[in-house]
Amino acid sequence: MKGVIVNCLKELVITKFGEDKWREAMEKSGLDPNMAFTSLGDVEDGAVMTVIQNVCKVLNITLEQAADAFGDYWVNEFAPKMYPRHFENIKSSKEFLMKMDKVHEMTTANMANAHPPRFNYKEKDEKTLIMTYNSKRGLMPIFLGLIKGVGKHYKENLKITALNDKDVEIKFP
Repeated sequence: MKGVIVNCLKELVITKFGEDKWREAMEKSGLDPNMAFTSLGDVEDGAVMTVIQNVCKVLNITLEQAADAFGDYWVNEFAPKMYPRHFENIKSSKEFLMKMDKVHEMTTANMANAHPPRFNYKEKDEKTLIMTYNSKRGLMPIFLGLIKGVGKHYKENLKITALNDKDVEIKFP
């Protein structure tokens, strides 16, 4: 996984809950709390998952709550600062989500060891999209949190239903 994910998680935890909570989660994970992650650097998936699990323990929240907080923070705070061009000229949640596979493909094309999730789309009808999450990491809760964050960003009340461990039905207003 790329360090940018860990950097976002770190910023979220420190901003919303305090640096002491981040330090505690890192220590519980057996990692140096002062460890720096470069955005394009590789971080072992297992290490990231251990940090996420320990953030949940330290904050006494569920993985779903952590995933929702991460998705909200990524879409509404972190990504607009890091990747503002991906938000330009997008007017709706559906338009943004339909662009995500291409964004992942373009952003990581020349990035060593990048294995971002990829997405397939099936429009059930004008207001319903089935989005298929393709990743060996199996981070469906985070994917759902990100979709919720997109709805919040565009001030749209999305109805999101996980159909299985890969497919999500999204109903737009």
